Amino acid sequence: MKTSHVELSVPAEASFARSVRMMAANLAVFLDMSLDDVEEVRMAAEEGFVLSCASRPEVCSIVFTLSDEGMSMDFSLGPVPDDTAELDLARLLLAAVCDEFEVDGAAARLHLAKRIG
Repeated sequence: MKTSHVELSVPAEASFARSVRMMAANLAVFLDMSLDDVEEVRMAAEEGFVLSCASRPEVCSIVFTLSDEGMSMDFSLGPVPDDTAELDLARLLLAAVCDEFEVDGAAARLHLAKRIG
């Protein structure tokens, strides 16, 4: 499979979390990920969206990158510093379910990745 990118842009409001979660899960199924991996992608997408919304961007833009190795999700971040104490639980969960987890404050981006298997 060639690398594919799917972009989603939604208002940074909690009511859109389900849409983000479902898109991520559907893309994981498309990649033939295991049921456990699909569930972890779904959780990562929701927590990534929560973290993005907490940083207060006007819009949350998410780029899903699909490949034979798995998928990554890049969330836009707003101007709130990434060291806000209320985000500690989201960070803990993301570090547990993702193979890659990085907050890039300079680029205002949250990068998450889940490998197949």
